[in-house]
Amino acid sequence: MLFVVLVAACAAAIGYKVADKAPSADLAADDQMLAIIESAGCMDCHSASPNLPFYASLPVAGDLVKADAEKGYRAYNIEPTVKALKEGGLVNEVSVAMIERVLLKGTMSPAKYYLVHWGAAINDTERDMAMEWAKAYRAEHYPNPLAAEEWANETIRPIPDSLAVDSRKVELGKLLFHDGRLSLDNTISCASCHNLETGGVDNKQYSEGVGGQFGGVNAPTVFNAYFNFVQFWDGRAATLADQAAGPPLNPVEMASESFDQICAKLQADENMVKMFAEIYPDGITEANITNAIQEFEMTLLTPNSPFDRYLKGDNDALSAEEIEGYDLFKENGCATCHAGETLGGKTYEYMGRFDNYFEKRGLEMTEEDNGRFKQTKDEYDRHCFKVPGLRNLALTAPYFHDGTMKTIEEAVQAMAHYECGVDLTEQDNQKISAFMRSLTGEYKAK
Repeated sequence: MLFVVLVAACAAAIGYKVADKAPSADLAADDQMLAIIESAGCMDCHSASPNLPFYASLPVAGDLVKADAEKGYRAYNIEPTVKALKEGGLVNEVSVAMIERVLLKGTMSPAKYYLVHWGAAINDTERDMAMEWAKAYRAEHYPNPLAAEEWANETIRPIPDSLAVDSRKVELGKLLFHDGRLSLDNTISCASCHNLETGGVDNKQYSEGVGGQFGGVNAPTVFNAYFNFVQFWDGRAATLADQAAGPPLNPVEMASESFDQICAKLQADENMVKMFAEIYPDGITEANITNAIQEFEMTLLTPNSPFDRYLKGDNDALSAEEIEGYDLFKENGCATCHAGETLGGKTYEYMGRFDNYFEKRGLEMTEEDNGRFKQTKDEYDRHCFKVPGLRNLALTAPYFHDGTMKTIEEAVQAMAHYECGVDLTEQDNQKISAFMRSLTGEYKAK
């Protein structure tokens, strides 16, 4: 350890630079934020190609530096944010929340980093600039018009009552969503695994498909899925229509041989032929089937939860315990990844930031455990998953992609440990879990 300190001290002498000055107040806010990111050396750890110091090639010290850089990259890849700021693109709202949180907590830049990079510490003026940027950026790009003024800049937004849809497509999509003819043997429909009477799931660890086969991943809820930035745990579907095209041809799920086979079945139904012809000039096709299902799924919203009513200004909508739970939810960093309307569904995140989830789980690894890696084959994406939304959590057990968590309390404790590096007390767990139960909304006013 003495050797490490000596190396760090030597590097500090060599790498010394004049302490940072805040960016000019005349710069645009995005340019100020970019300058702060660059001067603080964020790209040194939070990127695929970290700018490692010369002593990274030395024993002991080098191993520590490389491990820290890998952890930093796993925790947050800042490259898309930098690219968006430079090119005028949209910074992901989770990225905005993450930047805001580390500034609030004062965890970046870490002490052992700016011990060597003396100018990297963010000064008070820079911190104020960055915090103001985050607040203003969220207000402009992720507005929260449904919330009361007090909560208008929260990372979480209420579910809207409805979205603009084509009622004819919705009616057709509803029929198709419940139609077993999309499966090989006419026994499995979309609703079989996404039961609208049980929170949009089937409450099984793995769903049962044609011939009694079981898949290898827990079925996510279909409610509020419109707000996900991609669909499926591994993000292989960009839209709800893309998602609707997957299960019918999956050999373990609905097992149809082709959409031509499905279309032929529906073509034999005069009522179906008529309904399609009234909406789609080209009649029954794969694209039209999935488009109609997508339109129906856009109506599967669950507004008016107690928490939504609280955000809208009803201070009596939550109990004292639930409000304390929400405060703890934010304090422990949960509201960064679990942002937006559904409290999730906006990014991919690594499963096991602070501890090895899969090693501690004690179960054999499966292909589904690879997460996003299944699609990209990029090692960085191994064990990365689309963050699940938390709406209606009280109805959608079991939890996690592997369905191993049976209760909300189990899931909360595990997430705090593996993703936040916090071992919650039983009391704090109960409060957060109470808050989670306040996220149950209404479907068709029920």
